[in-house]
Amino acid sequence: MSEEEMRLHRCCFSGHRMEKLRCTEAEVKGWLEERIDEAIEDGFVTFLCGMGMGVDIWAGECVQRKKSTGKDIRLICVTPYPGFSARWSDPWKKAYAELWQAADHRVMIEKSFAPDLFARRNRYLVDHSSRLIVCYSGESGGTGDTVQYALSQGLDVYEWIPGKEE
Repeated sequence: MSEEEMRLHRCCFSGHRMEKLRCTEAEVKGWLEERIDEAIEDGFVTFLCGMGMGVDIWAGECVQRKKSTGKDIRLICVTPYPGFSARWSDPWKKAYAELWQAADHRVMIEKSFAPDLFARRNRYLVDHSSRLIVCYSGESGGTGDTVQYALSQGLDVYEWIPGKEE
């Protein structure tokens, strides 16, 4: 199968840390669970996780839970650089390490920090997927830029902005 054909069955995630969202952690996780179930039903078999605190890690954990129940899906963890989680709290470091270890494939964008690394990681996620599942505030910034880039590349974008009127 060619890279372009594989891309049609890949889905990636983006989103904020909890403090930027106007909802509960349980609401975010529930929404992610539903979107991931829909993606699997739609034929997506590979999920790319950018490994950030909040939405990224929760989505990756959800994929791992589904794998453990026998779903024939794969998780690719994409991190910007080694030590990305070094300054995080212990619970987030643990979640990051467990997800990284459990991944079917791991991608490290660079060997050390660079100013544009987060944008490059986000472009990598989009460039290797055909669907983006995103939960964010709707404000401009890295996640907003990722949504705009995904739309410009023709991805299906499943977006939730908690607190925004439907």
